[in-house]
Amino acid sequence: MTVIRQNDLINSIADACQYISYYHSLDFIQAMNDAYEREESIAAKDAIAQILVNSRLCAEGHRPICQDTGIVVVFLKIGMSLRWEGEASLQEMIDEGVRRAYTDADNPLRASVVSDPDGARKNTGDNTPAVIHSELVPGNTLEITLAAKGGGSENKAKFAILNPSDSVVDWVLDTVSTLGAGWCPPGILSIGIGGTPEKAMLLAKEGMMEPVNIQALKSRGPHTTTETLRLELFDKVNALGIGAQGLGGLTTVLDIKVNDYPTHAASKPVALIPNCAATRHIHFTLDGSGQATFPVPKLEDWPQIALTGKENARHVNLDTVTKSDIAQWLPGETLLLTGKLLTGRDAAHKRMVELLSKGEDLPDSVNLNGRFIYYVGPVDAVRNEAVGPAGPTTATRMDKFTDIILEKTGLIGMIGKAERGNKAIESIKRHGAVYLIATGGAAYLVSKAIRSAKVIAFPELGMEAIHEFVVEDMPVTVAVDTKGNSVHKTGPAEWQARIGGIPITTQ
Repeated sequence: MTVIRQNDLINSIADACQYISYYHSLDFIQAMNDAYEREESIAAKDAIAQILVNSRLCAEGHRPICQDTGIVVVFLKIGMSLRWEGEASLQEMIDEGVRRAYTDADNPLRASVVSDPDGARKNTGDNTPAVIHSELVPGNTLEITLAAKGGGSENKAKFAILNPSDSVVDWVLDTVSTLGAGWCPPGILSIGIGGTPEKAMLLAKEGMMEPVNIQALKSRGPHTTTETLRLELFDKVNALGIGAQGLGGLTTVLDIKVNDYPTHAASKPVALIPNCAATRHIHFTLDGSGQATFPVPKLEDWPQIALTGKENARHVNLDTVTKSDIAQWLPGETLLLTGKLLTGRDAAHKRMVELLSKGEDLPDSVNLNGRFIYYVGPVDAVRNEAVGPAGPTTATRMDKFTDIILEKTGLIGMIGKAERGNKAIESIKRHGAVYLIATGGAAYLVSKAIRSAKVIAFPELGMEAIHEFVVEDMPVTVAVDTKGNSVHKTGPAEWQARIGGIPITTQ
């Protein structure tokens, strides 16, 4: 009889969490490189290049691909003939593995899980608990599929119960058109159809961890309804022109996954979950012989890509830049930022707005007048790093704070990822400010431009504390200019029109 020992499971979970934090799977790298080779949009091609270069740097340096190292989701298929050796519960064993991984001194991972989700939202400090789904199956092995799912893509999950005669294709296309770029395309869209509401969501979540294989399916042709649907959606979603980071381009998705389950005759539950450009998942099996081991990829598996565009970029001194300077910046223009930059995301913005609304001053250390703020919650530094991976978070979550911050503090610029909402854009225009984007999914690459970092306010907020960064040649793109023009509106519109006249070919 197979015996699964407690420490073997704990150590396997810990090693798996570490492994996927810095290694993309080879199928994903190859699909992303194919998209890079095919891409015709200059802005999208540059974004994909940054993602690929970042991926190689992370593989070399064993540091996280993205600063959002996710919430751990584990699917277990437990052989009914195996036996457990240990005193802890299944939840306790997996949580201990997660705890060890996320507090690893050599590669600490950002703790993002908060308890009391509708109340205090206190960070648990070690990214536990994990979310676990288990199934008893015939056999004597333990099959484990583990993912670390980032908030930006997870927040874009959608669900609906359609009428039986409604079109899944129409619903998906309408839905994807509303997602924006917060899920960091290009990535994978996974769809679950049927069962009950919770079953459809689980189908979608499991599907996103399948290998990228749409090109193989194209080559052999579909054999089932779900395979036919995958191919139709793959072409039609890419034809939306959303492109990498929502900048407009040929590739929005690298693959479409569709899984279904029998459902009630009156129902058609449909779930959609995106997986971002920092996709992290792994599948392994424990058979009683010890803990899992994971193959070390070869660096030559990564494409050799040189970043371009710096020679034509505008150099900006953040310590001297003025409102008249930023008024000259053009949508889609590449900037290289040098100087002092403050950080702040949801919790810090909430704290600042509470103070301002009560007529109180911000802490003396937080002077936003004429400054830029970066929406980021960085990973802790190790060794000689100034800061750990520090990629942007989704800016739309800060939209409700934007007007009061711009009005009361004199802030002139914001940096994040994805689009801004209409009200935020109107506020940016009214105050003569700008919004810039850094590439989501390129967190370690971004951190290379940060020369020093220190916490200057709200240290009790952990990774959401306000930092002061000193940056040198940090690459960003003008997303909303002082006149309110947004590349996230113009870029996809342009490329959707262009794709209408471009045959959709194999990536």
